[in-house]
Amino acid sequence: MPRPTKTPKAPLVGVLMGSRTDAPYLAPAREVLQQFGVPHEVRVVSAHRTPEWMFEYARTAEGRGLQVLIAAAGGAAHLPGMVAASTVLPVFGVPMPTTGLQGVDALLSIVQMPRGVPVGTLAVGAPGAANAALLAVQVLALQDAQLRKELQRFREARRDEVLKDTHA
Repeated sequence: MPRPTKTPKAPLVGVLMGSRTDAPYLAPAREVLQQFGVPHEVRVVSAHRTPEWMFEYARTAEGRGLQVLIAAAGGAAHLPGMVAASTVLPVFGVPMPTTGLQGVDALLSIVQMPRGVPVGTLAVGAPGAANAALLAVQVLALQDAQLRKELQRFREARRDEVLKDTHA
């Protein structure tokens, strides 16, 4: 008898990038979310080339069950801020190192949000993407005891790695 197929869970995290070229830098975010079993969706949403789609995505995110958004962009990096202006969901911005300034321009753009429209701004590139996903997991773990336990085990494993290296 065939086993029943598992119905995939609706995404809880939206991972947005301004361009397909951002995908390699966002890979660590996807890996972290997969590691913790957090359902997520990934979309290319450009603040400059597809503004209507960006606003629609942000405005409908909560109603579709999303709880956290990760938005990555380079250069002028308007995506995280414009998404944050269109939803009350937490938005974590990840600057992309896609210009001659290696992401410093994007970092300054994302971090300079006006009062009342916060964006949690992370490090440039892949390290920031991984930490954005970990922050998303922490937010979700506030309401999910099992996820909180997994996050605690993850933290303990990081601690143990450092202790092992320290005492080698």
